[in-house]
Amino acid sequence: MAFLDKHKIIEKNASILLVLSLLVVLIGGLVQIVPLFYLQNTIETVQGMRPYTPLELAGRNIYIREGCYVCHSQMIRPMRDEVERYGHYSLAAESMYDHPFQWGSKRTGPDLARVGGKYSNAWHVDHLSNPEAIVPESVMPKYAYLAATPLSPEYIGDVMATHRMVGVPYTDDEIANAKADFVTQDTPDADASGLLGRYGAKVTVADFDGKPGVSEMDALVAYLQMLGTLVDFSTFTPDASR
Repeated sequence: MAFLDKHKIIEKNASILLVLSLLVVLIGGLVQIVPLFYLQNTIETVQGMRPYTPLELAGRNIYIREGCYVCHSQMIRPMRDEVERYGHYSLAAESMYDHPFQWGSKRTGPDLARVGGKYSNAWHVDHLSNPEAIVPESVMPKYAYLAATPLSPEYIGDVMATHRMVGVPYTDDEIANAKADFVTQDTPDADASGLLGRYGAKVTVADFDGKPGVSEMDALVAYLQMLGTLVDFSTFTPDASR
């Protein structure tokens, strides 16, 4: 009873309760955060992962701008029903270059973590332009205007440089060639050797919306088409030491 009487003093004094609550939160936060600064690596290294190309990065920004993350998650949980429907469960390494990550919190539409290569470019363009024509029960808004909105690479190098400041390993060469790589990825008959040399063979080069010039639709489809395609899960073996 004596202990409860003392506890009553804390509950009846708002200032003391606030200070003690803040101390508890502070100590708990330090216990969780401080150890991370002493770990060599908090994310398992996975072969195949790379930063986004300039066009994919621009498409990702459009994806965020249009609020696609509100209805579509990008995180497959390690549960049988999800793995059978969407594919291999998501790895932390697949989000290592995402600022912010796109895991999501609800699914009005399907998870998109493995949507890359699942459908053709034309399918994505048709679906984004008029979702109900492809999926009659869809409640997704129409994004046909993206195909009519030109997209300039003027600032993409600055965007990449900003991402480098928060840890994405873009090189000086990649930033210097950002504008050229931006256009090259959307030009099938262009010399893509430089682009592929900088980002690897798993870069899709195509006229994504089927129209001349680079549009916001091109960038968004380029981003969607690379999701989940970088890791070869036929050879992937989890690190048992973690």
